[in-house]
Amino acid sequence: MSAVEPFDAVDVIRAKRDGGVVADDALRWMIDAYTREYVTDAQMASFAMAVLLNGMDRDEIRVMTDAMIASGERMSFAGLGKTTVDKHSTGGVGDKITLPLAPLVAAFGVAVPQLSGRGLGHTGGTLDKLESIPGWRAALSNDEMFAQLADVGAVICAAGSGLAPADKRLYALRDVTGTVEAIPLIASSIMSKKIAEGTAALVLDVKFGSGAFMQDVDRARELARTMVALGADSGVATTALLTDMNSPLGRAIGNANEVRESVEVLAGGGPADVVELTLALAREMLALAGQPDADVEGALRDGRAMDAWRRMIIAQGGDPDAALPTARETYTVTAPRSGVVTRLEALPFGVAAWRLGAGRARPQDPVIHAAGIDLHATLGESVTEGHPLFTLSAEDAARFPRALDALEGAWEIGDAAPAASTRVLERITT
Repeated sequence: MSAVEPFDAVDVIRAKRDGGVVADDALRWMIDAYTREYVTDAQMASFAMAVLLNGMDRDEIRVMTDAMIASGERMSFAGLGKTTVDKHSTGGVGDKITLPLAPLVAAFGVAVPQLSGRGLGHTGGTLDKLESIPGWRAALSNDEMFAQLADVGAVICAAGSGLAPADKRLYALRDVTGTVEAIPLIASSIMSKKIAEGTAALVLDVKFGSGAFMQDVDRARELARTMVALGADSGVATTALLTDMNSPLGRAIGNANEVRESVEVLAGGGPADVVELTLALAREMLALAGQPDADVEGALRDGRAMDAWRRMIIAQGGDPDAALPTARETYTVTAPRSGVVTRLEALPFGVAAWRLGAGRARPQDPVIHAAGIDLHATLGESVTEGHPLFTLSAEDAARFPRALDALEGAWEIGDAAPAASTRVLERITT
């Protein structure tokens, strides 16, 4: 005889549908019962839509996050002997910051357990980028991850299936029910995985603008504040930076070319905006780890960050000296007139790179590591007529027309440079 369930999904749905607050034990039951497949996809879809329309208060979001963490394993780095701090980005176009950031922070004796994902649609995935490196592997056992953190200090790998399995089910459901944008669901999704991961501190890079998940700056700020509060409520020291994703980050959009750009940053060069954001996030991470005065610029200049990068890649089977893939076909767009680049919209460039093969339409699709876009001129830079603006790379030239269609109207050359701006808009703490 089956056990009697203490709650009814319809009652929970009605409470939220009518703008009420769901009781803690009922909300915990709802998440657990959905993980057990007692609550159906249709019922959880109704609940997710009610959350999208009516929101959740801070306690509800905290309880939901706790319930999602409780659905699986919770890692602990207590025996590591190092402070742990992680970074999460909400994703964007050309966002390769994790690659130089993890070894840079590790160079100061801090452990960076960066459990990352793959790209879907126009936003690139960190694991896809690193898999451009011959031999590098994303899948590590917990023992391998701990050993690498103890030795190298940084690991970028795939998250195990045991972390917050409730989130995995709910994430897939939100994607097909028009409820992706619900801030309580986004915040609990991100933070349940990060808290279950066991890091002591967390820095969030919450992006806004054309190429970001949250295009509206006020909604991005609300998401950042919600996640910082969730971290505080769970005992994880958390801060957030609100960062601009209206134009592509850096000059490389793709996989192999973003690895090349990351290595340039680690060598003390690279695009100014990538360096700016890498240093800003590194300072935040190291401040939370008890090193507010760390000389992060010095670690890029003197090679310490590069040494940590090489050790991290080698530890995961990769060859940091191997040639990265290059595409068979390229197509360069040149400036139709002399002037200044006044517009470079992130989203169309992300879509174009995706159409070239740098991204995937379905989780099971492969990515073409050599595909992507390299910008020769970026926002505010002067160009002369005939000067290369950007180069598309693909394995098949038949991909170029659709990529160029995506870029129609996405860039502009004018006479006056746009006002200078920085990537970091503001810092959000509890």
